[in-house]
Amino acid sequence: MKVLLNGAEGRMGQTLIRLAPKHGVEFSPCLDVGDALPSSLKGIAGVIDFSHHTATAPLADLCAQSGVPLLVGTTGHSAAERTRIEVASQICPVLWSGNYSVGVNLLFWLTRRAAEILDASYEAEVLEMHHRHKKDAPSGTAENLVEAIREARSLSAEVVRHGREGITGARPDDEIGVHAVRGGEIVGEHTVFFISPQDRVELTHRASDRAIFAAGALRGIRWLADKAPGIYRMEDVLGLSGKR
Repeated sequence: MKVLLNGAEGRMGQTLIRLAPKHGVEFSPCLDVGDALPSSLKGIAGVIDFSHHTATAPLADLCAQSGVPLLVGTTGHSAAERTRIEVASQICPVLWSGNYSVGVNLLFWLTRRAAEILDASYEAEVLEMHHRHKKDAPSGTAENLVEAIREARSLSAEVVRHGREGITGARPDDEIGVHAVRGGEIVGEHTVFFISPQDRVELTHRASDRAIFAAGALRGIRWLADKAPGIYRMEDVLGLSGKR
């Protein structure tokens, strides 16, 4: 399967290139941030973007022109960029997840189920930890975890609180706190807390090797190859969508 890779010189790009032969994927061409996009995608069966959020929308436009599947591995998109990707997904299939690890996507599913089962007395908080080089906060994975909690409990985006400082007052019942830690070479760690006056439930995923993300992305682009236009998640790839 011939795939265009954008972000080839980054950590994830290098891991993807190393693992690609095991998954039946050939990366050609391989581009990096700032490289000019090809004028067409003739002969390309899919596109993977692990570069920078500003590059995703132009790639989505190009994929839509050719009807080529796009896997979005970047995070931190602006509202305008998200809209362009969503418009492109009406013409080509788009796999869009904040994290491509199989274990993390199981965490998404477990978080949604826990938020449904535990009542409002279990207050939700999300903590994420990453290496000192990560440029955005919170991580896309943390945002997806928050989204899972909000959807399960029918909460609006206004309940999300990013960190706390000063005289904050008592914690509102429906608030979801989100906290980011940066340091060293932490590959990625995410914990969801559900805290009641009597006990605490914690769901944690710790990544020790970027290979788990690359393997999931390679699995994802192959799965996406014959799908209809639309936006898909890794839960779709893993068959977890709609399971209770």
